[in-house]
Amino acid sequence: MQQYDLYINAGKPAVGLYVASGAKLPDFADPKEWIFDGTAAADLLPPSVIEGVASAGHAFRDMD
Repeated sequence: MQQYDLYINAGKPAVGLYVASGAKLPDFADPKEWIFDGTAAADLLPPSVIEGVASAGHAFRDMD
């Protein structure tokens, strides 16, 4: 099953950024602003996250 890494924005903890497990953060994301928060299986995520990662290599999610 596909796995996805979650990063939380340190300045805006309500913003999550998902990438494929083991992938690096996208070029636009300053690594100092993002904190690794774990890995989740595809069946635990909304379809929009999976589709976003598949098409763009990353997906944002409102964590509230």
